[in-house]
Amino acid sequence: MKPTKAKDLRSMNVEELKSRLRVLKAQLRDARFQKVTGQLEDKNLVRYYKREIARVLTVLREKGVKL
Repeated sequence: MKPTKAKDLRSMNVEELKSRLRVLKAQLRDARFQKVTGQLEDKNLVRYYKREIARVLTVLREKGVKL
């Protein structure tokens, strides 16, 4: 998977970013369960989701949103 550019995230509004954050957190949870059960094919997927979440949170904080 290709990482999302910060400039693309900055062009989104707050509601879109919050929605993306919820989806990424759900995907991270699912990837962690798959990793524990040995079903996860791509071992770097957990790391990818964590970094994507960090990018979204950074942009939200830049916009002044308290979570």
